[in-house]
Amino acid sequence: MSGWPSVGVIVATCGDRAGLLREAVAAVLAQDYPGELSAVVVADAPLPSGGRVRASSAAVAVQVAGAVAGPRVRVVANALSPGLPGARNTGIAACDTDLVAFCDDDDLWLPGKLTAQVRELLDGGEFASCGIEVEHGHRRVPRLAGASCVTAADLVRSRMVMVHSSTFVFKRGSLWVDESAPGGQNEDWDLALRAAKRRPLVHVDQPLVRVRWAGSHYAARWADRIAGLEWMLARHPELAVDPRGAARVYGQLAFSHAALGHRRAAARWAARTFAARLGEPRAPIALAVAAGLVSAPTVLSALHHRGHGI
Repeated sequence: MSGWPSVGVIVATCGDRAGLLREAVAAVLAQDYPGELSAVVVADAPLPSGGRVRASSAAVAVQVAGAVAGPRVRVVANALSPGLPGARNTGIAACDTDLVAFCDDDDLWLPGKLTAQVRELLDGGEFASCGIEVEHGHRRVPRLAGASCVTAADLVRSRMVMVHSSTFVFKRGSLWVDESAPGGQNEDWDLALRAAKRRPLVHVDQPLVRVRWAGSHYAARWADRIAGLEWMLARHPELAVDPRGAARVYGQLAFSHAALGHRRAAARWAARTFAARLGEPRAPIALAVAAGLVSAPTVLSALHHRGHGI
């Protein structure tokens, strides 16, 4: 790439939070970026709820187009598999820009985000991330990596919440989201890990994206979270080799089973967690939830208030 490359920002949405979507798109287009910048909003049919008939992606696209119309905004319907991975791939395919970036429909890019990341890519990077600030209620907590690059080993040892999908910027066509991710779970972690295996990610360690956790569609979908973690273990066997990384994943599985009331499965995964790393805190927390001493929502709320997840 020479000069400032063109960037297409993909914002996937189910059309169920128009106000937040408008804010997300406005923050993207407000970037003081020297190159060409546009947004592709991909409308995806919402998940079925309460037995109601699922709307079509085309119908959602019509609804969304009225909320985010603008000269630099294109609205398309998800043409691939239903869900976030298919929507993101639809967006990548719809772009004709040098680079693509992601922004969740409830997150906000902060000033200077894109220019800082593209500058790092122009210096030789292939995939960029940046620090975030987690917003939960009225509290905002910065989450930084403490480093200017992120390796595959880093992402195996820790999920690194700051390597968040809303921070991703990469060359269009170099990577695609894996649409086999169960319920769309961990597709972003998988994408970043695959990118890091090719070359360490360049990371701008400043809080340049505001990630709003309160309205997450994914936080408490426990069966999907279990399937997504098992999917990651199968796709990336090295996750079970690093003791700290393995204990973290096993502890998350223990907690997810506990949240569903699967006491035996929770105990089994907690035992594997202790075997991998005795000091992993997720195991005793999962056992406390399984025993009914505390509820899973209470644990999540306390963690999210501090800018952390389970």
